[in-house]
Amino acid sequence: MKNNLKVQRAINNLTQEELANKISVSRQTINAMEANKYVPSTVLAMKIAKVFNKFVEEIFILEDND
Repeated sequence: MKNNLKVQRAINNLTQEELANKISVSRQTINAMEANKYVPSTVLAMKIAKVFNKFVEEIFILEDND
């Protein structure tokens, strides 16, 4: 699964730490998601989408091999 989390953070002027605090995870979790090393749970993906006022599918992109 790909994502454009880093782009959304930049658009909204949020650091990894600030986003992490908003959704109650560690900065390392945000970093791992941005590096495509961690796939968030449905609940976590929905929390992230809510922060950016986007649909989950606008941030997380399911690939054919997922």
